[in-house]
Amino acid sequence: MPWVITRLCADCQDTACVKVCPVDCIYGLTSEDSNYRRQLFIHPDECINCSACEPECPWGAIFEESEVPEIFKEDIEINANIFKDHNSQDFTTTPKPIKENPTQEEIEANKKKWGYV
Repeated sequence: MPWVITRLCADCQDTACVKVCPVDCIYGLTSEDSNYRRQLFIHPDECINCSACEPECPWGAIFEESEVPEIFKEDIEINANIFKDHNSQDFTTTPKPIKENPTQEEIEANKKKWGYV
């Protein structure tokens, strides 16, 4: 069962998870797409379920697919569809971070923004 990056990553995109992924299956889009949030995505066919990414995410945005909270269940489909809707050249395994090393207050505010308190 692959891991999923939820909307808690949106507009945050700390890349610590990318750095520890042994198979480079975490991607960012190389351009804006109004159908998808500006965040990182795990390719479900490439993920080897090692879980190395999850503890590295300071935003708490990464969940095993079977453990995704109800409020983020639609993110499972979004995560899978982005790889169907785009060609490989639309992705990078070296995305630029948007916000690194968030404070605890920023993390809590982000969770509150998405209704995950």
